Amino acid sequence: MNLSRREQVTGRVLLIALIVVTLLPFVSMLSAALQPRGSVPDGLAWPSDPQWGNFADAFTAANMGALLRSSLLIVAGVVPVSVLIATMAGFGLGQLRVPGGRLVFGLLLLGLTLPFEAVVTPLYYQMQDLGLLNTRWAIILPLIGLYMPFAVFWMRAHFTNVPVELSEAARVDGSSTWQLFWRVQVPLARPAIASLTILMFLWTWNQFLLAIVLVDDASKRTMAGALGAFQGQWGTDLVLLCAGSLLILTPTLIVFLIFQRQFIKALIQGSVKG
Repeated sequence: MNLSRREQVTGRVLLIALIVVTLLPFVSMLSAALQPRGSVPDGLAWPSDPQWGNFADAFTAANMGALLRSSLLIVAGVVPVSVLIATMAGFGLGQLRVPGGRLVFGLLLLGLTLPFEAVVTPLYYQMQDLGLLNTRWAIILPLIGLYMPFAVFWMRAHFTNVPVELSEAARVDGSSTWQLFWRVQVPLARPAIASLTILMFLWTWNQFLLAIVLVDDASKRTMAGALGAFQGQWGTDLVLLCAGSLLILTPTLIVFLIFQRQFIKALIQGSVKG
Protein backbone atom coordinates (compact mmCIF):
# COMPACT_ATOMS: atom_id res chain seq x y z
CA MET A 1 0.00 0.00 0.00
CA ASN A 2 1.44 3.33 -1.10
CA LEU A 3 1.10 6.23 1.32
CA SER A 4 1.35 9.88 0.44
CA ARG A 5 4.05 11.99 2.04
CA ARG A 6 1.43 13.74 4.15
CA GLU A 7 0.13 10.43 5.50
CA GLN A 8 3.67 9.28 6.29
CA VAL A 9 4.45 12.49 8.17
CA THR A 10 1.16 12.31 10.06
CA GLY A 11 1.82 8.70 11.03
CA ARG A 12 5.30 9.49 12.27
CA VAL A 13 4.09 12.47 14.29
CA LEU A 14 1.39 10.35 15.94
CA LEU A 15 3.91 7.59 16.63
CA ILE A 16 6.37 10.03 18.22
CA ALA A 17 3.58 11.55 20.32
CA LEU A 18 2.55 8.08 21.50
CA ILE A 19 6.15 7.24 22.43
CA VAL A 20 6.50 10.49 24.38
CA VAL A 21 3.24 9.94 26.26
CA THR A 22 4.28 6.35 27.08
CA LEU A 23 7.81 7.18 28.25
CA LEU A 24 6.99 10.39 30.12
CA PRO A 25 5.85 8.66 33.37
CA PHE A 26 8.98 6.49 33.42
CA VAL A 27 11.25 9.50 32.87
CA SER A 28 9.42 11.33 35.65
CA MET A 29 9.87 8.39 38.03
CA LEU A 30 13.55 8.08 37.11
CA SER A 31 14.24 11.76 37.73
CA ALA A 32 12.40 11.54 41.07
CA ALA A 33 14.31 8.39 42.07
CA LEU A 34 17.64 10.16 41.53
CA GLN A 35 16.84 13.09 43.81
CA PRO A 36 18.50 13.32 47.26
CA ARG A 37 16.73 11.37 50.00
CA GLY A 38 14.24 13.45 51.95
CA SER A 39 13.65 15.93 49.13
CA VAL A 40 10.40 16.48 47.28
CA PRO A 41 10.73 15.74 43.53
CA ASP A 42 9.88 18.69 41.32
CA GLY A 43 8.36 17.50 38.05
CA LEU A 44 10.85 16.39 35.41
CA ALA A 45 13.78 18.36 36.79
CA TRP A 46 16.95 16.29 36.39
CA PRO A 47 19.09 16.43 39.55
CA SER A 48 22.49 18.08 39.34
CA ASP A 49 23.96 15.24 41.41
CA PRO A 50 22.04 12.01 40.60
CA GLN A 51 21.84 9.70 43.60
CA TRP A 52 22.14 6.27 41.96
CA GLY A 53 22.62 4.77 45.39
CA ASN A 54 18.89 5.25 46.00
CA PHE A 55 18.24 2.10 43.98
CA ALA A 56 20.52 0.07 46.24
CA ASP A 57 18.78 1.55 49.29
CA ALA A 58 15.37 0.68 47.85
CA PHE A 59 16.52 -2.86 47.04
CA THR A 60 17.65 -3.35 50.64
CA ALA A 61 14.70 -1.58 52.28
CA ALA A 62 12.13 -3.60 50.32
CA ASN A 63 14.00 -6.89 50.81
CA MET A 64 13.80 -7.38 47.06
CA GLY A 65 16.04 -10.41 47.09
CA ALA A 66 13.31 -12.37 48.89
CA LEU A 67 10.61 -10.78 46.74
CA LEU A 68 12.43 -11.75 43.57
CA ARG A 69 12.69 -15.35 44.76
CA SER A 70 9.01 -15.38 45.74
CA SER A 71 7.90 -13.96 42.38
CA LEU A 72 10.00 -16.51 40.49
CA LEU A 73 8.47 -19.36 42.50
CA ILE A 74 4.95 -18.10 41.79
CA VAL A 75 5.70 -17.65 38.10
CA ALA A 76 7.25 -21.14 37.95
CA GLY A 77 4.09 -22.57 39.54
CA VAL A 78 1.61 -20.73 37.34
CA VAL A 79 3.03 -20.32 33.85
CA PRO A 80 4.23 -23.84 32.84
CA VAL A 81 1.11 -25.56 34.20
CA SER A 82 -1.25 -23.01 32.63
CA VAL A 83 0.46 -23.13 29.24
CA LEU A 84 0.48 -26.94 29.19
CA ILE A 85 -3.20 -27.27 30.13
CA ALA A 86 -4.22 -24.50 27.73
CA THR A 87 -2.26 -26.04 24.84
CA MET A 88 -3.82 -29.46 25.36
CA ALA A 89 -7.31 -27.99 25.76
CA GLY A 90 -6.87 -25.75 22.72
CA PHE A 91 -5.77 -28.76 20.67
CA GLY A 92 -8.79 -30.74 21.80
CA LEU A 93 -11.25 -27.94 21.04
CA GLY A 94 -9.59 -26.75 17.85
CA GLN A 95 -8.47 -29.97 16.16
CA LEU A 96 -10.16 -33.00 17.70
CA ARG A 97 -13.67 -31.53 17.78
CA VAL A 98 -14.45 -33.37 21.01
CA PRO A 99 -18.10 -33.93 21.95
CA GLY A 100 -19.47 -31.01 23.94
CA GLY A 101 -16.61 -28.84 22.76
CA ARG A 102 -18.88 -25.97 21.76
CA LEU A 103 -20.49 -25.93 25.19
CA VAL A 104 -17.10 -25.92 26.90
CA PHE A 105 -15.91 -23.14 24.62
CA GLY A 106 -19.03 -21.13 25.42
CA LEU A 107 -18.35 -21.48 29.13
CA LEU A 108 -14.78 -20.35 28.57
CA LEU A 109 -16.01 -17.28 26.70
CA LEU A 110 -18.27 -16.57 29.66
CA GLY A 111 -15.21 -16.82 31.91
CA LEU A 112 -13.50 -14.11 29.86
CA THR A 113 -16.14 -11.66 31.07
CA LEU A 114 -15.49 -12.44 34.74
CA PRO A 115 -13.21 -9.86 36.40
CA PHE A 116 -10.79 -10.84 39.14
CA GLU A 117 -12.49 -8.43 41.53
CA ALA A 118 -15.74 -10.41 41.33
CA VAL A 119 -14.19 -13.60 42.70
CA VAL A 120 -11.78 -12.25 45.31
CA THR A 121 -14.16 -12.70 48.25
CA PRO A 122 -15.19 -16.30 47.36
CA LEU A 123 -11.53 -17.13 46.73
CA TYR A 124 -10.58 -15.77 50.14
CA TYR A 125 -13.01 -18.05 51.96
CA GLN A 126 -12.13 -21.02 49.75
CA MET A 127 -8.41 -20.61 50.43
CA GLN A 128 -9.22 -20.21 54.13
CA ASP A 129 -11.16 -23.50 54.14
CA LEU A 130 -8.26 -25.23 52.38
CA GLY A 131 -5.75 -23.82 54.85
CA LEU A 132 -3.80 -22.08 52.10
CA LEU A 133 -4.14 -18.47 53.19
CA ASN A 134 -0.84 -16.64 53.54
CA THR A 135 0.95 -19.17 51.32
CA ARG A 136 2.08 -18.88 47.71
CA TRP A 137 -0.41 -21.60 46.78
CA ALA A 138 -3.16 -19.08 47.53
CA ILE A 139 -1.86 -17.11 44.54
CA ILE A 140 -0.74 -19.95 42.28
CA LEU A 141 -3.88 -22.10 42.23
CA PRO A 142 -6.43 -19.28 41.64
CA LEU A 143 -4.27 -17.74 38.91
CA ILE A 144 -4.10 -21.02 37.01
CA GLY A 145 -7.88 -21.22 37.01
CA LEU A 146 -8.45 -17.55 36.25
CA TYR A 147 -6.03 -17.60 33.32
CA MET A 148 -7.62 -20.65 31.69
CA PRO A 149 -10.41 -18.91 29.71
CA PHE A 150 -8.07 -16.58 27.86
CA ALA A 151 -5.26 -19.13 27.53
CA VAL A 152 -7.51 -21.83 26.04
CA PHE A 153 -9.18 -19.26 23.77
CA TRP A 154 -5.72 -18.15 22.56
CA MET A 155 -4.49 -21.67 21.82
CA ARG A 156 -7.77 -22.80 20.27
CA ALA A 157 -7.58 -19.87 17.85
CA HIS A 158 -4.20 -21.17 16.68
CA PHE A 159 -5.18 -24.83 16.35
CA THR A 160 -8.40 -23.94 14.54
CA ASN A 161 -6.36 -22.26 11.80
CA VAL A 162 -4.00 -25.21 11.31
CA PRO A 163 -4.96 -27.11 8.12
CA VAL A 164 -6.78 -30.35 8.87
CA GLU A 165 -4.80 -32.04 6.09
CA LEU A 166 -1.71 -32.06 8.31
CA SER A 167 -3.50 -34.09 10.95
CA GLU A 168 -4.98 -36.40 8.36
CA ALA A 169 -1.56 -37.03 6.82
CA ALA A 170 -0.14 -37.82 10.26
CA ARG A 171 -3.01 -40.24 10.89
CA VAL A 172 -2.29 -41.98 7.59
CA ASP A 173 1.33 -42.39 8.68
CA GLY A 174 0.12 -44.17 11.80
CA SER A 175 0.43 -41.41 14.37
CA SER A 176 -1.65 -41.69 17.51
CA THR A 177 -3.44 -38.68 18.96
CA TRP A 178 -0.64 -38.17 21.46
CA GLN A 179 2.03 -38.34 18.73
CA LEU A 180 -0.02 -36.00 16.56
CA PHE A 181 -0.15 -33.50 19.39
CA TRP A 182 3.52 -33.57 20.45
CA ARG A 183 5.28 -34.20 17.13
CA VAL A 184 3.09 -32.26 14.68
CA GLN A 185 0.91 -29.69 16.39
CA VAL A 186 3.12 -28.45 19.23
CA PRO A 187 6.09 -27.56 16.95
CA LEU A 188 3.71 -25.59 14.72
CA ALA A 189 2.26 -23.84 17.78
CA ARG A 190 5.59 -22.55 19.12
CA PRO A 191 4.91 -18.87 18.25
CA ALA A 192 1.50 -19.00 19.92
CA ILE A 193 2.90 -20.84 22.94
CA ALA A 194 5.80 -18.39 23.24
CA SER A 195 3.54 -15.33 23.12
CA LEU A 196 1.11 -16.88 25.62
CA THR A 197 4.02 -17.67 27.94
CA ILE A 198 5.20 -14.05 27.76
CA LEU A 199 1.73 -12.71 28.50
CA MET A 200 1.19 -15.03 31.43
CA PHE A 201 4.63 -14.23 32.83
CA LEU A 202 3.89 -10.51 32.72
CA TRP A 203 0.42 -10.92 34.23
CA THR A 204 1.66 -13.19 37.01
CA TRP A 205 4.65 -11.01 37.83
CA ASN A 206 2.45 -7.91 37.98
CA GLN A 207 -0.38 -9.57 39.91
CA PHE A 208 -1.36 -7.19 42.68
CA LEU A 209 -4.92 -7.80 43.86
CA LEU A 210 -4.77 -11.48 44.80
CA ALA A 211 -1.35 -11.03 46.38
CA ILE A 212 -2.44 -8.34 48.84
CA VAL A 213 -5.80 -9.97 49.67
CA LEU A 214 -4.78 -13.62 50.07
CA VAL A 215 -1.24 -13.27 51.45
CA ASP A 216 -0.36 -11.17 54.51
CA ASP A 217 3.36 -11.91 54.48
CA ALA A 218 4.92 -9.48 52.00
CA SER A 219 7.87 -11.83 51.43
CA LYS A 220 5.50 -14.44 49.96
CA ARG A 221 3.81 -12.08 47.50
CA THR A 222 4.70 -11.13 43.98
CA MET A 223 6.95 -8.09 43.60
CA ALA A 224 4.00 -5.99 42.47
CA GLY A 225 1.94 -7.18 45.45
CA ALA A 226 4.75 -6.32 47.83
CA LEU A 227 4.68 -2.78 46.47
CA GLY A 228 1.61 -2.17 48.65
CA ALA A 229 3.55 -3.00 51.82
CA PHE A 230 6.53 -1.01 50.59
CA GLN A 231 4.30 2.00 49.91
CA GLY A 232 2.77 1.77 53.36
CA GLN A 233 6.20 1.73 54.98
CA TRP A 234 7.95 4.31 52.80
CA GLY A 235 5.00 6.29 51.46
CA THR A 236 6.38 9.56 52.78
CA ASP A 237 9.75 9.01 51.08
CA LEU A 238 8.79 9.63 47.45
CA VAL A 239 12.37 9.25 46.24
CA LEU A 240 12.74 5.74 47.68
CA LEU A 241 9.22 4.82 46.55
CA CYS A 242 9.98 5.77 42.93
CA ALA A 243 13.27 3.87 43.03
CA GLY A 244 11.53 0.75 44.37
CA SER A 245 8.77 0.99 41.76
CA LEU A 246 11.31 1.14 38.94
CA LEU A 247 13.14 -1.87 40.33
CA ILE A 248 9.88 -3.82 40.35
CA LEU A 249 9.12 -2.82 36.74
CA THR A 250 12.57 -3.65 35.39
CA PRO A 251 12.26 -7.50 35.11
CA THR A 252 9.04 -7.30 33.09
CA LEU A 253 10.54 -4.74 30.73
CA ILE A 254 13.62 -6.90 30.21
CA VAL A 255 11.54 -10.01 29.48
CA PHE A 256 9.35 -8.18 26.98
CA LEU A 257 12.32 -6.59 25.19
CA ILE A 258 14.05 -9.97 24.88
CA PHE A 259 11.01 -11.84 23.57
CA GLN A 260 9.18 -9.08 21.72
CA ARG A 261 9.95 -10.62 18.30
CA GLN A 262 8.27 -13.90 19.23
CA PHE A 263 5.28 -12.03 20.61
CA ILE A 264 4.87 -9.87 17.50
CA LYS A 265 5.41 -12.90 15.26
CA ALA A 266 2.52 -14.73 16.93
CA LEU A 267 0.24 -11.71 16.60
CA ILE A 268 1.08 -11.29 12.90
CA GLN A 269 0.63 -14.99 12.29
CA GLY A 270 -2.82 -14.89 13.87
CA SER A 271 -3.89 -11.82 11.92
CA VAL A 272 -2.73 -13.32 8.60
CA LYS A 273 -4.48 -16.65 9.17
CA GLY A 274 -7.62 -15.00 10.49
